Amino acid sequence: MADHALPADALSRCRELLEPAMRAAVADLHPWGERMAAFSLGWSDIDGTPIEGHAGKGLRPALAMLCAQAAGGTLETALPGAVAVELVHAFSLVHDDIIDSDEHRRHKPAVWKAYGVGPAILAGDALLALAIRSVATGPHAAAATGHLSSALVRLVHGQTQDMAFEERPWTGHDAVSVAEYADMAADKTGSLLACAAALGVTLAGAPEPLAARMHDMGRELGLAFQMVDDVLGIWGDPSHTGKPVFGDLRRRKKALPVLAALASGSAAGRELSALLACGADDEESVRLAADLIEAAGGRTTTLAMAAGHASRALDILDRVFPSAADLRALCTSLMNRTH
Repeated sequence: MADHALPADALSRCRELLEPAMRAAVADLHPWGERMAAFSLGWSDIDGTPIEGHAGKGLRPALAMLCAQAAGGTLETALPGAVAVELVHAFSLVHDDIIDSDEHRRHKPAVWKAYGVGPAILAGDALLALAIRSVATGPHAAAATGHLSSALVRLVHGQTQDMAFEERPWTGHDAVSVAEYADMAADKTGSLLACAAALGVTLAGAPEPLAARMHDMGRELGLAFQMVDDVLGIWGDPSHTGKPVFGDLRRRKKALPVLAALASGSAAGRELSALLACGADDEESVRLAADLIEAAGGRTTTLAMAAGHASRALDILDRVFPSAADLRALCTSLMNRTH
């Protein structure tokens, strides 16, 4: 995957449009919910003190807005969809951190650590409710709401699959396969990126077949994104990811590099299987597991699979919108990220 940085002015323009719309949406919450939402979105500290520079990158809403622009609309046309996908993303992170018992997010306490599990669940629910409301009125509301509701069903299905994987063995007839992992990732991560792309095209007034093509593009993009994320979950730089190195191994996540290594049939893969069966999670065992995954080709295989999905995403994009340079650059930056 070649490195093409998204022009800073394009992403900056999307952020400039998004933030006021996001703040207007969140302002309708109960003051307690608004404070938690603002904290989860990186706008304030735990006590509500405003902070600068800690919000997310806004890549999903930018995808929606740049898809609308490519389809003949304006960036503003897609704002309801952009707000919706960013709120759904925030909701999913709040709930994911509770499910995974992750105590930190973006170098800060997770919402549940900051405010408690019950309040964090309510904050996530509030973000989801606001997301649905964002696309429920205005032009193309029916089609836009359909895209969002379908994505939510797939996202929850994927998250459920991911949780169910934790109960299954590392090896044997009931082990999680690489193909099952790909289906899970398509739902858990691909569904929201697919939704963002389809929403942008839909809100620009383009015909449904075009939205369907871009939905497929976003799904492939999401698969590539999740596979790279799995590599970062093991070997990522904590100063960038905000999470400890080898974090996914300590949590015994059925991440793709691990599954690919176990499926390799190599000596390193067999040694890894024996190590995982022991259940050891001390520093030496975790580091050895990472080395065995690498030796068995788990990291290489994962990045190769990510590159394949990225190539398919860009092929669809180039066929549908061959002149959309900013949109292509955004998609490439999503796949080439290092944190």
